[in-house]
Amino acid sequence: MADFTPAPATGRQFALDLTAEGRTLHAVVTEVAAGLRHLSVDGVEITAGYPETVVPPFGSGIVLMPWPNRVKDGRWHHAGRTLQLDITEPKYHNAIHGLLRSASYRVVEQGPSFVELAAPVVPQSGYPFHLETTVRYELQADGLKVVHRVVNVGADEAPVAIGTHPFLAIGDVPTDELEITVDAAVHIEVDDRLNPTGQSPVDGTDWDLRRGRRVGDLELDDAWADVTVVDGESVHGLSAADGRRVLLWADASHNFIQVFITRIFPDGDDVKTAIAVEPMTAPAEALNSGQGLRWLEPGEEWTVAWGIRHEGFPTAS
Repeated sequence: MADFTPAPATGRQFALDLTAEGRTLHAVVTEVAAGLRHLSVDGVEITAGYPETVVPPFGSGIVLMPWPNRVKDGRWHHAGRTLQLDITEPKYHNAIHGLLRSASYRVVEQGPSFVELAAPVVPQSGYPFHLETTVRYELQADGLKVVHRVVNVGADEAPVAIGTHPFLAIGDVPTDELEITVDAAVHIEVDDRLNPTGQSPVDGTDWDLRRGRRVGDLELDDAWADVTVVDGESVHGLSAADGRRVLLWADASHNFIQVFITRIFPDGDDVKTAIAVEPMTAPAEALNSGQGLRWLEPGEEWTVAWGIRHEGFPTAS
């Protein structure tokens, strides 16, 4: 027993490495939930990492499929039926973040700087549809690109939305001292259980984060719609006083963005502030509202992409 080593809580760990344009990038992706556990540039973390021995804190880095965010009471309606999902957010009595949070993905393809993983969404309580999904993480000189692919392999048209849950960082600067920019024109209002009640323009309100706000001045678990898309992508992210930026980009399918700030993200024996910037193709309650929801015909395939980009980081001399 003295030589026993516990298995990682998130299964196999896939280390990705790339040296390009004078920089060294390193990432770790997990078997369970196909999560992004670590991403760094020249040793500086640009996501908030966590040890392999723990469950991803606050869903850090996991894939949110076949819906991101919340379904109120886990209940939705389809084809004249009321469907009941398992309640996975007991505090607010919601079903949250899809059906693959604890799924073990299998390897499709792997190389030194990339890994592609796959997992099915099988017909089950509240979601009687059958999907095959893949996610590919690939390091590039300017950061990380992530591509999601979903195929409806069932006999019926299936509702699908996609999201992810990365916590961005500039690891040698306290997150409270960074500025967050959310380039979106509409804020989604919620009730005390964080389910949508309406939408309103951000112009002239505290919800307008298009020019950046200090993280330490904010308390957020909020979503925005109508993101600004330029040349096929939206961009949100963090900036430091020295000019460095860590940006989350997403293709035009991701018309929604969720930002969540916690002051109790695990940091060794202590805690710290961390901020999740979550690209989503649909907001909370999409299974009921239909907003942003994609219906896939049997055999139909859908591919979306997002990534994390670093800017202003000095190269090693």
